[in-house]
Amino acid sequence: MSDNPFEFEFEDLPAELPLFPLNGVLLLPRGRLPLNIFEQRYLNMVEYALGRQRLIGIVQPMVDGQAGLSAPDGSALYSIGCAGRITSFQETTGGQIQLTLRGVCRFAIINEMPLMNSFRRAHPDFTPYKTDFSDDDGTAIDRQRLLSDLRAYFEMENIEADWDTIEQTPDDRLVTTLAMVCPFESHEKQALLESADLSHRCKLIIGLIEAALRLDDNGGTAAMN
Repeated sequence: MSDNPFEFEFEDLPAELPLFPLNGVLLLPRGRLPLNIFEQRYLNMVEYALGRQRLIGIVQPMVDGQAGLSAPDGSALYSIGCAGRITSFQETTGGQIQLTLRGVCRFAIINEMPLMNSFRRAHPDFTPYKTDFSDDDGTAIDRQRLLSDLRAYFEMENIEADWDTIEQTPDDRLVTTLAMVCPFESHEKQALLESADLSHRCKLIIGLIEAALRLDDNGGTAAMN
């Protein structure tokens, strides 16, 4: 049975998309991203999205900033992002909104539109990423190498993990989750977002992890190839 979280077809994707520029935050198709919304402009954005197809475009700014925080007004953005659909939301007593996005499809920003209620919007081009609507593309990954490297990497980063669950997780979900949660740099996360397919994304994760391990083994002075 196809795991289709979208509830609409590719042809139904919108011509306008609200943008949520977040430092160091990655959303991939079929990934899940919990968010806590508290700025008024982004509360406006959520209201706008809920009145349409519940879609929000997650995109990284091309400026340094604290991971998880929104970018300053007018910040230059990477040209590729990922649209996520609001699958659950709850308003807190303090007027904030806690929600979860499910990644749907990547997009290229054609151009930005005028601000609406202080949040950014764009005309997106989903066409290059139509395959994001498909199930697992069937490409193979080097799972044994990935898991072996991951154990050493998590130990280095002091990250606790449920290895029984990890080892039982299907390839596509495993790669997507690791790409989203591992503490990679913003430009590295962007490269993962723009990867052509599951196999390429997995190879990139392995490369990033092994580079970090080599750097750690050499006291932070090793050249990364």
